[in-house]
Amino acid sequence: MPLISLIITLIVVGVLLWLVNTYIPMDPKIKKILNVVIVIAVILWLLSAFGIFTGMSGGGGGL
Repeated sequence: MPLISLIITLIVVGVLLWLVNTYIPMDPKIKKILNVVIVIAVILWLLSAFGIFTGMSGGGGGL
């Protein structure tokens, strides 16, 4: 995946997360959980995109 595509995706995810946090009224606890889940998902996606984490690809491995 080209680097520019990764950067654009990160910017879009960041803007969407900011919009949700700013304009959608939610309980602060739920908002915090949502932020943590999205950050973890983005980190796993980045690791998978760089080939460090292959758990989401579904190919090979296992016992």
